[in-house]
Amino acid sequence: MDPFSAEGGKLEWADFRRAVFMLTSFTMAELLTVHNAFHQGQYQAVLDFDTSSLSQSNAIPAQVLKLRAQIASGDARGALSSIKKDSAPDFLAVKAFAQHSLGDTPAATKQMEQLIGNSLENGTVQILGGMTLQLEDRTEEALSLLSKHQGNLEAIALIIQIHLQQNRTDLALKEVSAAKKWAQDSLLVNIAESWVGLRVGGESYQSAFYVFEEMAQTPSSSSSKSLISQAISELHLGRLPEAEAALNQSLQNDPKDTAALANAIVLATIMGKSAAQQQYLTELQKSQSDHVLLADLEEKSGLFDQAASKYAAKVR
Repeated sequence: MDPFSAEGGKLEWADFRRAVFMLTSFTMAELLTVHNAFHQGQYQAVLDFDTSSLSQSNAIPAQVLKLRAQIASGDARGALSSIKKDSAPDFLAVKAFAQHSLGDTPAATKQMEQLIGNSLENGTVQILGGMTLQLEDRTEEALSLLSKHQGNLEAIALIIQIHLQQNRTDLALKEVSAAKKWAQDSLLVNIAESWVGLRVGGESYQSAFYVFEEMAQTPSSSSSKSLISQAISELHLGRLPEAEAALNQSLQNDPKDTAALANAIVLATIMGKSAAQQQYLTELQKSQSDHVLLADLEEKSGLFDQAASKYAAKVR
């Protein structure tokens, strides 16, 4: 029976996505290790990955992951220097994203917009373009671009992350449920589901902890990123000393990790450790003076001073 005939009915969207995913898996299997390493935050492992034996079709995706790992490791300038002007759209998207991360946002955003217009179907352009648009607070444009993916799990993960930033847990849950129908064994889907679990709460806290704790404590997958995720899960579960231990381990790996420092500030505040809080604040200001947490603290401090100025102490 023809599934597209009147008798067979139409092919379900989940079935189509599953078919695309299975076809893609044949070509992406040799990239699985480096792909998982990137999303686990093992950037040095990505940079050290040997690409000499890869098939021609996977050479560009592998090199893109290496360049993105270089940017994530804080060497955006190094990534820029290795990209030629006449490169493929994938590399030009990486170049624009690297420029954006270095603070050249107007020029980088304009370049990314041109790439989106000329290479809309390119997966790397969709991913990095969506990230750039979201960083520019152009959320609806970012979602529109990412929604054009054809079975790209990273695009789905970014859509989920954006919905969580919008406080639309319902939409994030919907994306997770749809993805699990055709890619339930994917590491990235499990990670995204755990993000949502930390927002949903209840028993989902424990489920998220299991995912992040396994990643953080397994030598082959451990990284500062997974340790921070474990710490956040511990924090939600009320296990403050365990959260502190995970963050300390992450900071031992990289004392300048801004995500670890930001979460350490929050944890020290909750635990009433004012000296540690001030130390982490100072370190974060040195590492990234425009970090979103510092901007938020400055805004809240200004609002408090503004409110306090309306009241004067009465002297008797």
